Formats: sequence, structure tokens, C-alpha cells
Amino acid sequence: MSGDDVVAAYQRLCAQHGVRDAEAAQWRAAAAEFEGRAAQWQAENERLREEQAQWVAANECLRDEKAQWQAENDRLREAVDEARALIDELRRQVFGPKADRLTPEQEEQLKQILRDLKAAAARPRPASDEVLTEDEKRKTTNTDRCRRPRQPVPTHLETKTTVIEPADKTCPCCGSPGHKIGEEVTEELEFVPATLIRHRIVRPKYARRCSCETPGVTIAPLPPRLIPQSTLGLGLAVHILLTRFDDHLSFYRLEQQFWERHQVVVPRQQMVQWVERIAEWLRPIYDAMWQTMLPTGYLQVDETPVRVLDPGVKGKCARGFLWFYAVPGGDVLLEFDRHRSLEPVQKRLKTFVGTIQTDAYGVYQALERKEDGIARIGCLAHSRRRFYAALREALPQALWFINEIRALYRIEDDARDLGPVARDALRHAQQAPAIWEGVKDRALELRPQFLPKSTMGKALTYFIDEYDALIGYLRDGRFEIDNNLVENAIRPTAVGRKRWLFIGHPDAGWRSAVAYTILVSCRRRHINPEAYLTDVLRRLPTLKITEISSLLPANWKPLSDATN
Repeated sequence: MSGDDVVAAYQRLCAQHGVRDAEAAQWRAAAAEFEGRAAQWQAENERLREEQAQWVAANECLRDEKAQWQAENDRLREAVDEARALIDELRRQVFGPKADRLTPEQEEQLKQILRDLKAAAARPRPASDEVLTEDEKRKTTNTDRCRRPRQPVPTHLETKTTVIEPADKTCPCCGSPGHKIGEEVTEELEFVPATLIRHRIVRPKYARRCSCETPGVTIAPLPPRLIPQSTLGLGLAVHILLTRFDDHLSFYRLEQQFWERHQVVVPRQQMVQWVERIAEWLRPIYDAMWQTMLPTGYLQVDETPVRVLDPGVKGKCARGFLWFYAVPGGDVLLEFDRHRSLEPVQKRLKTFVGTIQTDAYGVYQALERKEDGIARIGCLAHSRRRFYAALREALPQALWFINEIRALYRIEDDARDLGPVARDALRHAQQAPAIWEGVKDRALELRPQFLPKSTMGKALTYFIDEYDALIGYLRDGRFEIDNNLVENAIRPTAVGRKRWLFIGHPDAGWRSAVAYTILVSCRRRHINPEAYLTDVLRRLPTLKITEISSLLPANWKPLSDATN
């Protein structure tokens, strides 16, 4: 082989290897592109899985909401059935055979109950109840409209006066001016929409250029702020807190409102962080309120469920609970916990000594057995509801119990404005213990006549089992006959559950508890929550921890009043 042949062969081999190298480079590029696409597909798959999990959770929440609405529908059906039972009994009394008719005493009891129901329906409903049924159209007769007086425009509001002069105040013939002989005044209520403003805090800096020995730059200190280095102003903080926990709008809806009405982007994640910091500011007041409630020795306790988005529970909403602790006529404290077991209430009441008023839930009975310093009294309202439910099944017997319970409540109405000593004396003077003894004897006599699972049987069993707890209120004039005061405090959260689906995270439950504690306690003391929060959040950054007691709703005075 000549040298030329060797060179040619070498060139052919190089050309072949070059082609193979090019092909290998192309394959490597294709493989890298495929790996990139696979990573993208994997990321998209993970995103779709997360989105699927969110949709499953939302679907579960909607199912829970459907179940709640179904329970509410069942409750309303039971109320309608009770009313129909009363109507059917009245028809039977009028048109039925004489053997089926009630005695004159039972007829009088039925009339009294009907009068009570009619009077209760005529009373104005609480504002919270109106929100709960805001979608229902209220039917008002012409007679009701005529009887309702026209409310004058409140005089304490800021007044804007517009004077409209006639076009020609002079005589058209001689031109002489007219003399004012009076005026007609028309008043109307006007609303000034809220607006966001840009608040700039400018602090000029001054340099000393004199020949003195104290050169330097001087600037005024920045006023204390709720959240340093944030854009949250005091007014916006109060607005978010009230809108979220008093008006019960979700953070998502708040974000929409800020954009649609003010063209300002305020992300809901940012609002969540702000609310957490505000709740941290209010936490010392929350803790101090509890310390003032402990020495009272008497608390009303209840609990209500709320749904929670728990990352540890896949595909559905978890359930948490808001526990209520209230002093009748005083403060209400809420506490969030994931469980409805003995642990949360036992932990909260570990330093409490005195009496708690609750329903017959087993946790409270277990607490009384385990804690020597705690006694429990019952709630007559829970027992009364069961006798109302039994009206359709055993009308004459249920009527008797309801009438006796009415007599006990009439005594409480007479004693409502009395002090503890006078209230206790009135209860014994009007024979409340004797009424209780008579009701107990009648319940023991009737219980064998009804099946345990029947409505009347359940009502009698509940009353007899709870009897010692139900009469516990007779031991002290401070004690109430039922737990309705704390149940009324639960209503704002019931409204909230209908407006927003869930608490976003278990760790966020304490923030709701702090906010509701402040708002409900303010309303119990007829304090404007907006005025209270504006004043308190302005003063908290500069307040010493030893001065917190001055900001409790029971002790609070606006700064202008406190300085006078």
C-alpha cells in the first residue's frame, strides 16, 4: 500500500468517526431535551395533583356545608312539626269527640303557651339572627307598616347643610327684596364611602454646620407602628379585623373589594400575616381578661364546631372547635382546639375553682369527677327543648311540663334586675324548690309509661338524669337558670361559618379566638368595637405590660376621657 492509500484510508476513518461523533452529539442533545421535557411533565403532574387535592378538599368542604344546611333544614322541619302538632290539637279540641278533649286546666296551659309563642314572635330579633336569615324575605302586613313609627334622623351625626335659595327673591314688578319669613327643612341620611389614602410620614433631617462642639444630623423619631417596615396603617388594620371577624367576609372577598373599589392590590396572604401580628398585639389583653374571669368562681361553658383545612388530613376538611367561657353579663373568652375531648377544657380550667354551667355533654361531667375544685350545674333550656319536641307525641303530658318550666322562668324574669341575695330570696319566696320537686315526682311517675327511645321518653330521661345539675342554680343567687347567655355569644361564629368555609390552618385558630373574644366582649358592654380597636391598637405599641389592665373592655376609656 502506497503512502497515498494510507492517507486516503486515514481520511475515510476520520470521516466515519466524525459522522459518528456528530450523531452522538445529536443523540445527547435529544436525550437532554427529553430529560427537560420529562422534568416539565413531572412538574406539571405534581401541580395537577396538588390542584386535584385542593379541589377534593373544597368538594369535601361543600359536602360538609351541605350536611349543615340539611341539619338546619331538619331543625326547621321539626319546628314546623311542633307548630302543626299544636294546630292539630286545637282542631281536635274544637271538632273532635269529647272523650279526646283536654281538661280545662290543660286548655288554659295550651293557651298560655300559644300566647308565649305569639309574644316571642312579636319581639324584635337580635341582629345576629337577622344576618343568619339574611336571604329570607320578611313579609310585613300593611297593619304592621302603619303601626311602625318613623324614626327621626339621629342628631349626634355630623351634619352637612345645603341651603337652596329661590331663583328670584325680589318682586318682579318693583324689584324690592323679599323678607325671610321661615324655612322648610328636609333631612336625609347620607353615606360617605370609605376610601384608602396614601399616608406619607416625612421626617426632615437637619445638619448642624455651626462651629459648636455638637455637630451632627438631627431627625425626629418615627412614631411607634403596629408592624414596622410594612404598609399597614392603623385605620386599615382596624378595617381588616372588623370586616373579617365582625362582618364575616373572607380574605378572598376583601382582596376583591380593595381592587374593585379602590384599584389597590392587597394580597390576601399579606392580610393573613397582618392579622396574625395584630392578634399578637391583642394577646396580652386576651390573657389579662382570662385572669380577671378566674376569680369570679362562676363560668358558663359551651363549644361549637368549625371546619379547618389541616395539611395532615388529605382530601377533606378537618373539624376543630371553639370553646366558650363566659361570665354572665361580663366578658366572653374563646379558645380554639382541634378536639372536643376533656383535655382542652381541663387544661383551660386547671387553675379555676368554682362552678361551671354547661349542657349534659359527657366531657363536662368527666371534668366535674376529676377536678375536686369544680362543680357543675345544668341548663334548663336544653331540657325544655326536649319537652317541646315531645308535644306531637304526648301533648297533655308535655304541656304540663312546659307550663311548670314557664313558672320557673317567670320567677327568673321577676328576679332579673335584683342582686344575688335578693334574687335567691325571691326564688325561695315564690316556691321555686317546691315546683322543682313536683316536676321531678311527675317525671318519675311518667317515665315507665313511655319507651326510652320515644321523644317523650328521651325528654323525661334527660330531665331525671340532669335533675341534680338543673336545680344547682338554686344554691347561689349569682347563678342563671340556663346557659342561654353563652349560647347567644356563639351566634357571631355561626354567622361566620355561613360566610367563610373554613379556618385556613389549625395554627390560625387562635387568631380567630382572640379576635372574637375582643369583639363579643365589647358588644356585651355596649362598646363600639371600631372605636375600641382604634384606640387600643394606637396605644399598645407604647404601653407597658403592667398597664394592660387599663385596656380591658371592662376598664377601657377612650384616651380623651382618660386624660380629662
